[in-house]
Amino acid sequence: MKIPNINCKIEMVCSVNPSEDLNKIKKVISNIFPYSTIKTENFSISAQSNELKSFEKIYETIHTKQSQKTYRRNLEKNLENDTTWFYLNKQTAFVEKIVICEEANESPLGPIKVILTSSNIDGIIDWIVS
Repeated sequence: MKIPNINCKIEMVCSVNPSEDLNKIKKVISNIFPYSTIKTENFSISAQSNELKSFEKIYETIHTKQSQKTYRRNLEKNLENDTTWFYLNKQTAFVEKIVICEEANESPLGPIKVILTSSNIDGIIDWIVS
């Protein structure tokens, strides 16, 4: 995986349900989104990084599962100005699997929303799905 030299802000956000263990969700986020800063607030967790290497586990999954078309469709559908996003299934993330959700309700306890922002967002999308 060759990481391009493109400035990008990557964020992950998810709600934490009363039945969920906050520390387990923090661990899930840090496992799939290393090199990020994680914050908890009430019933939500957010993580942020300005390094594309934080995206490496998701990138590797996209390419080993041959799911580039699915990610491209979601990234382009949700593109607005210099930002795009997609959902990951929170339950599968608990077992260290990265699975995209087309809709939020595909993840019964709520999804993890991944938000990408860059002045070269088209370059970021092309890197992710090429």
